[in-house]
Amino acid sequence: MNILIVDGNEQEASKQYTNMGMDTQYEVYKKVLENLSQNNLNIVVVHPAIKDNYLPHGVSLDDFDGVAWTGSVLNIYDMSSSIVNQIELAKSLFTKKNKIFGSCWGLQVLVTAAGGKIRKNPKGLEAVVAKEITINEKGINHPMYDKKSKVFDAFCWHYDDTETLPLNSNVLASNTKSEVQSITFEINNSNVWAVQYHPEFDPIWIAGLMKQRQDILLSEKAFSEKKYFDEELKFFSNYQNIDNKKNKDKYKDLINLNNHTLELSNWILSLAD
Repeated sequence: MNILIVDGNEQEASKQYTNMGMDTQYEVYKKVLENLSQNNLNIVVVHPAIKDNYLPHGVSLDDFDGVAWTGSVLNIYDMSSSIVNQIELAKSLFTKKNKIFGSCWGLQVLVTAAGGKIRKNPKGLEAVVAKEITINEKGINHPMYDKKSKVFDAFCWHYDDTETLPLNSNVLASNTKSEVQSITFEINNSNVWAVQYHPEFDPIWIAGLMKQRQDILLSEKAFSEKKYFDEELKFFSNYQNIDNKKNKDKYKDLINLNNHTLELSNWILSLAD
């Protein structure tokens, strides 16, 4: 099975991860898809935010069974060349018979390319946990959420959200911070599943992100006091070794990786249909 991963980040953002000993966002995605798939995956990663000629020699957009789009630190409304490149890539992919999954930034690119609009969320930053995401009736009946709890928490980091939906789209889940926590739509020959959160992240990686962005999290009041930041960082950093029933219950949706990545598992299964 051939999978295209579209890296949403510019080079400097990826360097910030590697400099801290973390996987980049595209490496995170590659590993989680490989771990979830029952079949061998032939994965190609492209970097349209870094260079214009991003397709490897001899590779065509027609070659892939599925496309996964990573997160990014970019904001879609800035419309820099690295952003426009990604929007144009999405439009090209829509002309193919594709099944596309987008996380966070991936959702924002796909929504924009399909005619929707992304804005700066008036409710501010949502990080590092999107709480009480609730699946609606359409979501309950959608294969993305097969076997998923109706209400769940997920890892996240985003300042922006969807203001205007593309045509023929359905919102599948929401919470108090973002009305569009997940969406599905068909456009031309492509079928899109996209989420505003990050089912590909795990607790260890999110702990690294917290260390990298501690000042932002505290200044944006994502944590009311530093002690709560420290408590959450400690738990995520050591979640496999901490015997704390209260925290394990609190973060049950995040530390059960089979449940947390279920949207991606269901998407991989859909590629065989």
